[in-house]
Amino acid sequence: MALLLNQPLKLLCFRRKPVLVRSSPLLSNDGLSSSLLQTPPCFVVSAKRCGRLAKEGKLVILNPYEDECTSLDKKVPMALLYDNELVTIGSSHGWIATLSQDDGLLRLQDDLNPVASDTNPKRIPLPPLVTLPHCQTQIVTNVSLSASSPEDEDCVVAVKFLGPQLSFCRPAQSNSEWINIRIENPCFYLSRVMYSKKDNMFCIPGSGGHLIGTWDLRTHKHNLQSLQFQNLPKLTKTKQKLLDSCCKSEHLVESPAGETFLVKWYKKSSSKIIKGIAQMKTQALMVFKLDEQGNAVYTQDIGDLCIFLSKSEPFCVLASSFPGLCPNNVILFDCDEGGFFDLDDSTIITDVMPTSFKSNYLMPPQKLD
Repeated sequence: MALLLNQPLKLLCFRRKPVLVRSSPLLSNDGLSSSLLQTPPCFVVSAKRCGRLAKEGKLVILNPYEDECTSLDKKVPMALLYDNELVTIGSSHGWIATLSQDDGLLRLQDDLNPVASDTNPKRIPLPPLVTLPHCQTQIVTNVSLSASSPEDEDCVVAVKFLGPQLSFCRPAQSNSEWINIRIENPCFYLSRVMYSKKDNMFCIPGSGGHLIGTWDLRTHKHNLQSLQFQNLPKLTKTKQKLLDSCCKSEHLVESPAGETFLVKWYKKSSSKIIKGIAQMKTQALMVFKLDEQGNAVYTQDIGDLCIFLSKSEPFCVLASSFPGLCPNNVILFDCDEGGFFDLDDSTIITDVMPTSFKSNYLMPPQKLD
């Protein structure tokens, strides 16, 4: 019980009492501290419409360790969160990727970045998509950027589509076009791509996590690495049966110091049904630390780190850099639930996401000007 009392239970305030929304200027001690060099991680909740028919609304965010939402002065287009014609397909470094049902173009937008300008928003169109034979480009698994801004000349945008296709482009270069790769191994068809700053390459974990595919930005060479799992926990037959019955996803995330972790996320449909859809609930998480020899070592201790998993590209921060954030935790925000996982004793505390939460994006820390 003592361990539980030390955890950020305020994350689950929407279960114990209604989430309050307070107004706040863009930078304040309540919302985004001006005394810090960067903003704390935050969850994009929704937009509070400025008027009954207004096309803009004030951005509403939630910090993982606070008990109420914050309505910022920053205005965002309501269509970005509520229009079915503009589908949000991912997020990386605070940039939201959208796919227009109108013209079929991918765009990167900074509208939901809490510190980006609302008077001069940046919306960067990417080159027209090229669909490889026997592939599709309508359903996107995720998007990853190699730099904090697609306006950087060397920034590469990686888009992983459901199925075999993986595409890259450099949007800041003139006459930018896609480099398309068809992945032969089906174990990568459902995988998510991530960028490793340490190795300057994009990485994709295969289903089950036993293989990692890489694409080197310097040599443009592809590589396949096999992982050897070590220090696996001993599971009871009941626990193993539960894990075998779950839907499993693999996520690669890199720490500020360059450590690489593989997170296995186990979810199963629950008895709770909302609008005819059975809600998925987290049953377990397993974290493995990867080394240079291809070992994936199970760990329950990532030190002062906190990992964030959502529809955004996963990221990792030093908990001590943000007062109120607990170390050795994994923060979870998905379309079905929100909560946290304590690695020390494998405690999972999650709750169903309110239907009023229209977004599933966690924003990593953003540098303040």
